[in-house]
Amino acid sequence: MTRLKKFTSFSLRDLVASAGPTILGIAVVCIVAYLVVDPAPPRHVVLGTGQENSAYDVFGKRYQELLKKERIAVALQGSHGSRDNLKLLKEGKVDIAFMQSGTTDEAAPEREGLVSLGSLFTEPVWLFLRAKEGAPAITQLTQLRGLKINIGARGSGTPRLVRQILEVNGVDRAELQTTQLDNTPATVELLEGRIDGLVFAAAPDDPLIQMLLQTPGIVLFDFAQAEAYTRRLPFLTHVTLPRGIVDLGRDLPARDYHLIAPTATLVARDDLHPALVELFVQAAAKIHGGAGWFQQQGQFPSAKYTEIRVADEAAKYYKDGAPFLQRYMSFWLANFLDRMWVLLLALSALILPLSKIVPPLYVWRVRSRIYRWYGQLRTVEGAIEEAVEVPPEERGAIYAAQLERLNEIEDRVNHLSIPLSFADDLYGLRSHVHFVRQRIVELMGGAVIAGPVDT
Repeated sequence: MTRLKKFTSFSLRDLVASAGPTILGIAVVCIVAYLVVDPAPPRHVVLGTGQENSAYDVFGKRYQELLKKERIAVALQGSHGSRDNLKLLKEGKVDIAFMQSGTTDEAAPEREGLVSLGSLFTEPVWLFLRAKEGAPAITQLTQLRGLKINIGARGSGTPRLVRQILEVNGVDRAELQTTQLDNTPATVELLEGRIDGLVFAAAPDDPLIQMLLQTPGIVLFDFAQAEAYTRRLPFLTHVTLPRGIVDLGRDLPARDYHLIAPTATLVARDDLHPALVELFVQAAAKIHGGAGWFQQQGQFPSAKYTEIRVADEAAKYYKDGAPFLQRYMSFWLANFLDRMWVLLLALSALILPLSKIVPPLYVWRVRSRIYRWYGQLRTVEGAIEEAVEVPPEERGAIYAAQLERLNEIEDRVNHLSIPLSFADDLYGLRSHVHFVRQRIVELMGGAVIAGPVDT
């Protein structure tokens, strides 16, 4: 049984030795491709948000929570708003940021290496004014001349937006007394009566807007010409604040209000890793995809309502949905397979030639253990042939030495471990050893001498 265990259907050792270098080479190629061909997405990204407790700040924290589940650390960089975020993007201090449509010219973002990940939600222009007893209601922006209005914090997109709105009304900013306080201090100034009005451009769930909509003595300006504004400033949309939406029981507001609204967008540097673009867009769908005061279910996020070119990965998501692999497996596993598909295709193309190389190598390695004894056998025959040239009285010693050597060869051959599929080669070698022994015996002029017997 011990002897039989040496004979197997194939030799695992020879198979590993034959295929090992090929497998090792493929592994090295895979590792190099993993690290160099298409680097893995970074695990840290900086998101530019906005003022404390603003909609940008609140939503930024939700993105932070969602991406944390995918093991992506999102650092939040506060700012005064869109203009500050645009500057941070240009300087490379943030990778992605919230921005308001209309913040920049259409051609500028492409020159500056910026792309949009899509629009997220509408940010209506809220013009809150103090109601003055006995004074006529303000129904046109031309009536703001001479009033003290806070037009938004420096660094936000609101001052630029207010200037554009005033221009289409033929009003110069210099005709107003303008301040540029942050939202919270401006609200305090309005409530204390030190300013006549303030402008927000923010989502309706902003806490300050919710408060001002319910504060007695504070009125919301109605943009009755909202449709005309959207024709003059294409980045704006016309939205309606429905009657009673703030508080149905108290009927707040007591009527419908027409508002004009830019949209909040996610803007990124064009070198942001494509996998992170996909991840942020998927997070945006979870955060902003529901119904709201000014949007229907599934209306946002969207590739519309932005003047900045939408990133290819984001546009593909809006058209086809999430990548196929990410629908059924984790982000990192799907990303790994997606990055390696080119290499996998290349390796699959190598399977055929490799399948033709490894088997012959295996056969050669096994048979080489037999063939090297043919070399020893040929050496014995060479010594016999050379013995013809020596004196007859010396030939017997030569023949006896070669016969002893032949017995050693046969003993070693009998202990070879060869797969069963190569048994015919082994038995062929043993028969040739016997043939050479017979020849030596005949030359010695004696009887057949048997070789060593295995026990």
